[in-house]
Amino acid sequence: MNSDTDSRLSNIRNIGIMAHIDAGKTTTTERMLFYSGFLHKMGEVHDGSTFTDWMEQERERGITITSSTVTCLWKDKRINIIDTPGHVDFTAEVERSLRILDGAVGVFCAVGGVEPQSETVWHQATRYNVPRIAYINKIDRVGADYQRVIYMIHERLTAKAYPVNIPLGSEDNFVGVVDLIGMKLWTFDPLTMGDVTHLEPIPEDFLPQAKMAREVLLEAVAEYDDELMMLYLEGQPIPEALIRKAIRTATIHHGFIPVLCGSSLKNKGVQLLMDAILDFLPSPLDVGACIGYSPQDGQEVEILPDPKAAFVAMAFKVQIDKYVGKLVYIRVYSGTLKKGARIVNQTNGKKERVARVLQMMSNRKNDLDELHCGDIAALVGTRFLSTGDTITDGDLEISLSKMNFPDSVISIAIEPKTKADQENLGNALARLEEEDPTFKAHVDKDSGQTLISGMGELHLDIIVDRLRREFGVSANVGTPQVSYKETISKTVTMEEVFQREMNGKGSYAHVVFRVSPIGDQDLQEDEKNRFTNSISVEKIPTEFHAGIREAALNALNDGPLISGHMERVHVELIDGGFNPVDSNELAFKIATSLAVGAALREANPLIMEPVMLLTVLSPEDFVGDIIADINAKRGRIEILRQHNEYQQEIIAQVPLSELFGYATRVRSLSQGRAVYTLEFNSYEVTPSSIQKEILRRIRGYVE
Repeated sequence: MNSDTDSRLSNIRNIGIMAHIDAGKTTTTERMLFYSGFLHKMGEVHDGSTFTDWMEQERERGITITSSTVTCLWKDKRINIIDTPGHVDFTAEVERSLRILDGAVGVFCAVGGVEPQSETVWHQATRYNVPRIAYINKIDRVGADYQRVIYMIHERLTAKAYPVNIPLGSEDNFVGVVDLIGMKLWTFDPLTMGDVTHLEPIPEDFLPQAKMAREVLLEAVAEYDDELMMLYLEGQPIPEALIRKAIRTATIHHGFIPVLCGSSLKNKGVQLLMDAILDFLPSPLDVGACIGYSPQDGQEVEILPDPKAAFVAMAFKVQIDKYVGKLVYIRVYSGTLKKGARIVNQTNGKKERVARVLQMMSNRKNDLDELHCGDIAALVGTRFLSTGDTITDGDLEISLSKMNFPDSVISIAIEPKTKADQENLGNALARLEEEDPTFKAHVDKDSGQTLISGMGELHLDIIVDRLRREFGVSANVGTPQVSYKETISKTVTMEEVFQREMNGKGSYAHVVFRVSPIGDQDLQEDEKNRFTNSISVEKIPTEFHAGIREAALNALNDGPLISGHMERVHVELIDGGFNPVDSNELAFKIATSLAVGAALREANPLIMEPVMLLTVLSPEDFVGDIIADINAKRGRIEILRQHNEYQQEIIAQVPLSELFGYATRVRSLSQGRAVYTLEFNSYEVTPSSIQKEILRRIRGYVE
């Protein structure tokens, strides 16, 4: 790569803003756009006027539902920002954003500290090895405590977080931010909404505290730079540039989390955050090679961030736009893509032409002629691209690692109100499914009802609202139902011989399967079931193996008890036979389906239910009643700890079926003073008494 390419790549930052709901992500993003000159007037979440929350549902509710991509320039460097949702029902938006980002800013409330969803998104970022900055917001609020939040970060997230600036004052007395690297006090002019800043000496009475915090910072980063280490040990003055360089190295290598502070709503501290994004978070050049896999042999292949190399990108999000149709957001890892070029979808082999390339600014669009490595943009004109697909220019056959999304756990029945709505409903649901990997729609084979499934009641509420507003479909919806699954608890061997005349021609297949339970911990991360072929080609020729595997896995989509999806099942082909004249693929598929279906019925099938991670923040007076109520709901208390001086935090695993209407319940138990969050944790086998009740309700089962 030449120096011009290096310079361009080193001036890009692809970052995400992530946090618990109401920590101030969208407000912080709005300030960044204002100070960079992109916006001339700041919007507010409570007014429904922010730039990144553009959906009607977002503006009405004051929450972020879909991640928004915006770009701004700060000190001649380009920052591509993805503002992600904080509500747990939309965790897939965070997941797919973190998959393609180079860095992230975790926003924490100075009063609430490390809240439940903060932990979830932090661990998602850890899974994708994303370097981070922590920004403690709302220092101006009553009850703000900067040191306590840092302590909570150390206790619950990471011990590598250290302040690079500290607040002077808090609550109503929050004056400004002390920069520990330059040892200056930053104040922000309220008449210009913080746009004009002043650098002042640190007040004498605050100087000892600032010097002590600086010593802790220098000690933490000294090991990442030999020159800094020598100067520190000798007690010599250390240049600012050297400190910033050491912090950058430590942050990129996951050895350090810079902690900053401010009040985005009161326009204090955001410019220092933007400086820190440039100074400490990596460019695509710093991230280096992305790892892909060869489809032939699964070998790792390095993809270098080089605009002259073969084009490789990942589609990380699909959005249906009412003006241009299907938008596919991509992150380019290598090469260059020009408008009108042909691309190859490495996931399904389809070739397509890119009609338009768009730079997305929330819901606004700017046409581009070409994209280079490191860029994030949207493509128009592709029909077969979906979330997680790898795309190339055809010069390279490669596959990037897939994204994993949690299963949908809650369903509602939906039916159109009129004949016209009926025609539009299927099309609208298909488009919403394409957009959202955690949303599913299917027809129940027993009742004939259309069921839609999602991550929670709010998720489905938004879907129904979008059906009405965006697609003009009016529908009646049922009450929320739990999405159950099935598994087995016994190993069974089943033989099936299929011999029949079909269309005047003989059909023959002989298969023997062993079906056994497999522990959740023994499965790979994206594996639900496992199929093993332990048979020699002499017994069943290779040409039939793919059809047998497909039929076996398809049989697991229809459980014997409630027609639920089967999970944690190991299907092994252990014996069989064929007839050189009469055997064909269809015969082996039918035999496999019959054998596996019969084996599942014999293998003591069990129903599994979704278990949620329930986190309740409650004043101490009500903790006993809340714990007793959780126990009555078949819950297991995992953690009980002090959240702050006013509240305790209860973390428990509780079956989802016991939690409908919990908002009203927890309000009545705590006089309206407790708050809670729900997050999907895992599927677990139901107790036998509950299983009988489910069967009685769903199938009219009588023992």
